[in-house]
Amino acid sequence: MILSLHQPHYLPWLGYFHKIAASDCFVFLDCVQYKPREFQNRNKIRTENSWIWLTVPVQAKHKGRQPIREVMIDNELPWMRQHAKSLQTWYARAPYFKEYFPFFEDVYRKTWERLEDLNVCIIRYILKQLSIETPIHFESDCNILGAKTDRIIELCKKMDADTYLSGAGGRQYLEEDKFADAGITLKYQEFIHPKYCQQFLARTEDFIPFLAAIDLLFNEGYKSKEILCNSSK
Repeated sequence: MILSLHQPHYLPWLGYFHKIAASDCFVFLDCVQYKPREFQNRNKIRTENSWIWLTVPVQAKHKGRQPIREVMIDNELPWMRQHAKSLQTWYARAPYFKEYFPFFEDVYRKTWERLEDLNVCIIRYILKQLSIETPIHFESDCNILGAKTDRIIELCKKMDADTYLSGAGGRQYLEEDKFADAGITLKYQEFIHPKYCQQFLARTEDFIPFLAAIDLLFNEGYKSKEILCNSSK
């Protein structure tokens, strides 16, 4: 069984969902430390000439080192209205905007307290639209004691996984010998970002990769799953 895992990100990019689709089991790393200025509370969407960040403000002042599952959203700022308006502004003319936007419109009408709850809700929705049925678990339910590579190996054993699928960046920090010693096969994700009929290409002639996965959904709709699954080497 192939296991993969990742922090719950906000509006994740396509590689995130490609890794889940290539796995038999996926675990949200909600006990690891929250890192600002990464992708746990923000991501990119396409605009007419470039891209912009959509950022969920969080309560970080005087909080110290927080695990992701404890990070609270700062609802003193009008971020929900801003995000909904940004999606409308830049995707209203996308072919499949009307099909998917009602979900996000509903999301941005609710009051979210925890960042994890917001992120997981959106991720589950996108998984459903991509017909990805990989079982999902949470690290916080697993009583894991190890750290770094030991944490991953412990999760593999907890889930009865004989193979761990890492993102390509894992080559920089994973202690590969430990997987062999534990009898676990280590594989690295092979993902080539697909090109598709993205908005505004007629004006800029430049496809912009690494955006939030909703860019694919709004532009390609029901063809998104096939496009995503054909993005391996």
